[in-house]
Amino acid sequence: MKYRIGLGVLFWLGIGLNAIAQQIEIKGKVTALGGTPVEGASVVLVAQKKGALTNKQGIYQLKVAKSGSEIIKVSYVGFGTVEKKISLQGNTNLDFKLEPAIQTLNEVVVTGQYEPQSIKNSVFQVRVIDRARIEQRAATNLLGILNNELGFRFSNDMALGTTDIQLMGMAGRNVKILLDGVPMLDRGDTRESLNQIDINTIERIEIVEGPMSVNYGTDALAGVINIITKKPSHNQWSLFAKAQEETVSNEYKLSKKQDAVRQGAHNQSIGGMWQNGTLNVSAGLSSNNFGGWQGNSTGRSKEWLPKEQVLGHVKLGLTKTKGSIYYRNDFLHETITSFGNVNINTQQARDQKFITDRMMHQLQGELRISERLSMNALAAYTDYQRKTQTSILDLNTGKRTLSLGQGEQDVARFDNKMVRTTFQYRWTKAISLQPGFEVNIDNASGARIAGSPKINDYAFFVSSVISLDSSIQIRPGLRFIQNSVYDAPPVIPSINTKMKLNTNWDLRLAYARGFRSPALRELYFNFFDASHSIKGNPDLKAEESDSFNGSITYFSPKHTTVNWKSVLTGFYNDFRNLISYGTDPSDPSVSRTINIDRFKTLGTTLENTAVWQNLRATVGFSYIGRYNQLLSDEEYKTLTMPKFLWSPEVNANIMYTLPQSKTTLGLFYKYTGKRPAYQAETDSNGALKASLTEVAAYHWADFTLTQKLPAGLQASAGIKNLLNVTRLNNSGTAGTAGHSTSGPLPMSYGRSYFVGLTYNLTSKN
Repeated sequence: MKYRIGLGVLFWLGIGLNAIAQQIEIKGKVTALGGTPVEGASVVLVAQKKGALTNKQGIYQLKVAKSGSEIIKVSYVGFGTVEKKISLQGNTNLDFKLEPAIQTLNEVVVTGQYEPQSIKNSVFQVRVIDRARIEQRAATNLLGILNNELGFRFSNDMALGTTDIQLMGMAGRNVKILLDGVPMLDRGDTRESLNQIDINTIERIEIVEGPMSVNYGTDALAGVINIITKKPSHNQWSLFAKAQEETVSNEYKLSKKQDAVRQGAHNQSIGGMWQNGTLNVSAGLSSNNFGGWQGNSTGRSKEWLPKEQVLGHVKLGLTKTKGSIYYRNDFLHETITSFGNVNINTQQARDQKFITDRMMHQLQGELRISERLSMNALAAYTDYQRKTQTSILDLNTGKRTLSLGQGEQDVARFDNKMVRTTFQYRWTKAISLQPGFEVNIDNASGARIAGSPKINDYAFFVSSVISLDSSIQIRPGLRFIQNSVYDAPPVIPSINTKMKLNTNWDLRLAYARGFRSPALRELYFNFFDASHSIKGNPDLKAEESDSFNGSITYFSPKHTTVNWKSVLTGFYNDFRNLISYGTDPSDPSVSRTINIDRFKTLGTTLENTAVWQNLRATVGFSYIGRYNQLLSDEEYKTLTMPKFLWSPEVNANIMYTLPQSKTTLGLFYKYTGKRPAYQAETDSNGALKASLTEVAAYHWADFTLTQKLPAGLQASAGIKNLLNVTRLNNSGTAGTAGHSTSGPLPMSYGRSYFVGLTYNLTSKN
């Protein structure tokens, strides 16, 4: 018996040793561009369903017992998946080089989410502009990225050198601009802060359309634009440098004349990031010099004002197993110069400088308290100053003296203090809760500010994600507000629903109540100069809205040749007490902020995104109607005119990478339809009449080229504003806003050409 047992043991031991002896080892290294190791990449043998992750050095190792043909697949977030057919005959060394993904239709988003979430699983409809597209656009500010997005329109104030946006028919004052979740502070009612963010620090831009008042409070009636900055990679350091030169129409000169500015646009940036274990550090500095554009101006004056910017940031972070914390400081110094023409009698010229200094501090952290409970906290302080300096230049002597005219030497200061804390609690597998509170304190002072006003806003909010099954998610939310100046509604509700109809179709439906208290700038800011006569209105009412939107999304089946996504969206917004500009009844020459009793927007968008091999394309269409706020319902009946005036848009973004040369070609196009409006007038008998006015339609196109070079270099070149758009015909006979004028509207300085060079150096751990 013992003899038989011994033979059995030897038999099975021999089989085991033979199996071990026949095991095949596959090993190698996974790197990115420049030879950087990729830690955490997944390496899988598809048929045997066996895999491994790469270590800090990018090394992987697999041991298998079977021989024959096999497919090995390597993947990592943000990079394209690599598949290769191999023959398992013996030990094999196999290295892989990953390329950045040209597109992912299922990007991870954070705006309005409990935790980072894929777009497909988000209850909100979110648009994402990723880093690859930002780099391909070769833009020097955010407006250069957003100018061909559906639903975005822009207006320019040539006297101040600022630009405002519209989103889905709503003015910029109703769009919340966030930098890593922290609100950007603006002096006036325009969103000029979009021009004051260092584009080289941006990882991606997330856009949520529709009111987000429950999540983000005031200013979020039309939607949220959240700028997400770059994060350092694990256990490595990197350096970045970039220079770009661009003509401004046909004007370009690198040298600078005395008491003047350089012509063209000149942009330089340098930065670096480092992470080692739990500690990470990053810093950057950018200089943007825009020489302005002469246009139709004569002499020393320019139609588009010269602008110089210095932007920088410093960030220090600490990451532990249970959470993370970081401090970030962003600073801006901007000078916009308005050169005056020479008085032929005195040989003197009057020049103005508009100087902006902004210091933005933020401290953010997250803590995982338990498997079910986590917390996010944010504290931020922004100090914003805008100076006006007016001087008189004597061309005979070359001396410059300060002007003593009223309001020609001015400092306006705004500051915001903010604290926000949220808790995420997973009650059950089907129900999660997010309670939180937020405090905002706004202050203003200066010669153009009436007094030293202050507004305190306190809010408690709570929302929940309810998963009825794997196909339906419902997210109800409530926000309770206490405002030191205005009586807010007792509660602001919202409800968002996402339904997975099947594998390829998702449906989203939403309702949200909006509330926006007037900002200090709208209440107390008085602005009078040669081009503006604007007066604040301390009697403004708070804005309220009801918004409905829905979307249906189609995803192409997995493993198809073309990866396709289509989103059809519809929206309806009904606003009460919308803040706009009107005529001061005590002085018809002065504009002042007023409340409009009723305003509505109605529209639909269709956006299609396709990825096929090295081609990425987005084609979209929108049709947006804006309610004519100048006429009442009774007046509409009298004049037999439609209540909504409609305007179409079409856009296309196409990027293609040549496989052999790694050259990427980009074509970015948008058609913006004419924008109609009614202008209310009275005839000779005093009876009301209305005439139709229009801002002309236009086509916009950019062409860009980027070429990857050895040693971490990348060259770029291209043409912006291919169709040479400068001004748009406007049939209106009078301005309808504090910053508007009749006649042609300035849109751009015309066709321009650019070249650039970028250098990236990354450690090879």
